[in-house]
This record gives sequence, structure tokens and C-alpha cells, in this order.
Amino acid sequence: MPDVLDPVADLVKRRSDPVVVQTLRSAAAATIAYVVALKLSKEPAPLTAPLTALLVVQVTLYATLTTGIRRVNSVVVGVLIAIGFSALVGLTWWSLGLIIIAALTIGYFVRVGEFVQEVAISAMLVLGVTRVATTAWDRVLETLIGAGVGLAFNFFLAPPVWVESAGKSIEDLARRMRQLLLHIGEELGSQVPVDRAAARLHEARRLDHDIAQVDAALRQAEDSVRLNPRVKEGLLYRVVLRTGLDTLEICTVILRVMTRTLTDLAKQRTDEPLFSQDVADALKDLLTHLAAAVESFAVLVTTQVSANAEEAESRLASELAKAQASRDRVAQLLLRRVQEHPRQWQLHGALLAEIDRILDELDMEQRSKRLMEELDRSTREKRERFPFLRKLRRWARGEGRKSASAS
Repeated sequence: MPDVLDPVADLVKRRSDPVVVQTLRSAAAATIAYVVALKLSKEPAPLTAPLTALLVVQVTLYATLTTGIRRVNSVVVGVLIAIGFSALVGLTWWSLGLIIIAALTIGYFVRVGEFVQEVAISAMLVLGVTRVATTAWDRVLETLIGAGVGLAFNFFLAPPVWVESAGKSIEDLARRMRQLLLHIGEELGSQVPVDRAAARLHEARRLDHDIAQVDAALRQAEDSVRLNPRVKEGLLYRVVLRTGLDTLEICTVILRVMTRTLTDLAKQRTDEPLFSQDVADALKDLLTHLAAAVESFAVLVTTQVSANAEEAESRLASELAKAQASRDRVAQLLLRRVQEHPRQWQLHGALLAEIDRILDELDMEQRSKRLMEELDRSTREKRERFPFLRKLRRWARGEGRKSASAS
């Protein structure tokens, strides 16, 4: 008996998981749409309604609205094409091919997005029945029912906000960057085989590739706060997370270049340590503080509570100050060593420059400036995109009436 209940208990524990939420929401919306269609449609089994609801109900409210509009548009266009063809020709092999070409072509023109295939599918399904007109309008009705249920479902049961899951993805990326920096620091004072240095390079490349997955989670979070009645500062959430991920993305690129520099150095020093012990110890201390700064930065951009944000900001400032002090010490040691032994001096300089770039990206003043620029840009784009809403808002505040009375 406990074994039977284990999957149910696991499902309950994962109730906030996007896959579980999407499954439950889609099933509920499809069932409701089918029940409503049974009452309103003349078809004995109006499966188009639950199918439409299944496709319309997405994880976020914003995606549901945009998907629902394109879905209904694609079905209606396909039905109208089928009605037009049925008045001219019957169902033959050449008319089927012609209607598919026409449906796909018109689908691209009416901008139904990923539902362009649905235009042709709707046209073929309607054209293949005997009572074209009756079936066509029943299909339109069922589509409208399914889309309406899907939209209403997300309006009355607002989908969850995925900011927390996106934040966890960003923090996970930062933790892996931290681990890589710590591993690099531990190896600088020893003789590093080329294959091990190359393995660190491949690890950095994987981090760079994983940015795409984190970006997908962030796009879902950005959609989840758009038009969501439960979110009051959606723009701020989007800008904070997006600029934070942009910074980490730049840091992963720099980290990949850094590991490439160390790989080139390992190829030149196959029988000796990469650095002398004093330089290696200073570099290890620098990379340790740099790793802690990367993690603190991720915590700062993903923290929602102001008290925790202040703590993360203080910790980041402390780690950046320690890293900068260690960087100055490393620069002096590297300069002295290069003057004594100028072999591969360019790689030493490249390594120091790459560390400087990461410190510049994590700088708090730089981040504040970037945040303000992005907020200003987003606000400006919103005003330019919806000028009527801006005028309406000004009129509601009384600004428009004051200017009118003054004139």
C-alpha cells in the first residue's frame, strides 16, 4: 500500500513544479471545455473544444492570451478556406493538395505563428465531411469554446509566477561558476597536465552552453509576470533578473577565455608548475574571493526580501573589496616574476586582464547604472508602444484636464 501511494505523495510534493502544474491545469481546462461544448454544440463528441483548451492553456497568462488569439485565428481561417473550396470543388487528390498549399500560404500571411499547420489541418478536416457548412461552423464554435475556457481558466485561476524557479536556475549557474574558479585556484601551484587543463576548458564551455537553459527559464518567468494580477512590479522583476543573467553570461565567456589562457600556459610548462608558489597562493586567494563574489552577485539579483538583499549586497561588496586587494597583490607579483623570467609574459597579462573584466562586470556601481538604463529603456518603449494608455493615465491623474483649463 505505501508503494502505491508513493507516486501520489511525490506528485503532491512537486505541486509547484512547472510540469505538474501544466498537466493539472491543462487537464482541468480541457475537461471543462468538453462539458461546455456538449451543451452548446450539435456534435455528439465535440473534441475540438478540449483540444483547443489543451493547446491554449499555457504555463503563463501572457502565453495563454497570445496563444489563444493565434489558435482561434488559425482555426477560423482554415474553416473559411474549406467553405470556399467546398463551394467550388469536391474532395480529390489535387484539391487536397491545393487546399494545403492555400492554407499554409494564407496562414503565414495572417501571422498565426506556430499554428500555421493548424490552418491546413482545420481546412482538411472540414473539407472531408459531407455537411461542410454545418460541420464548419460547429468546429468554429467548439474552437471558440475551448479558447474561451482556456482564457477564463487563467483569468480566474491565475497561473503561478516562475520568478523563483528562474532565480534558482541563475543561482545554480553561479554555483557551478564558483566551483570551477575554486578548482582552477587549487591547481595553479602544481604541474598541470594538458588534458586536465583542457578538461577545465570544456567545463567552462559547458557553462557557456547552459546559459541557453537558464535563459529559457528566465523567459518563462518574464512571461509569468506580464499581465499577471498577482504581480505589482513585473517590470522591475524582469529587469533585475535579465540584467543579472546578462552579467553572468559575460562572466562565463570571460571564464572560458581564462581557462583557454591557462590551457595554453599548461602546454608551455609541461614539466613545471604553472606559477611559482607565492604567485599561485596569491592567485588562489584572488580566485576564492572572485568565486564568492560571483555567488553573492547571483543571490543579490534573485533575492526578493529587502533584508536579505541588503545582506547579499553587503557580502558582495566585501568580497569584491577583498578580490580587488588580492588582484593588486597578484599584479605586483606577476610583474616581478615577468621581469625575472619573461617566458609567456603575454599569458600572464591576459590572465590578469580577464580577472579585471570579471571584477568590472560584478562592480555594484556598474550594475546600478545598467539597471537604471534598462528601466528607462523599457519604460520608454512601453510609452512609445501604447501612447493611448499613457494619455489615458495622464487624463485620469487630472493632468490633461489641467492643461485644457489653462489653455
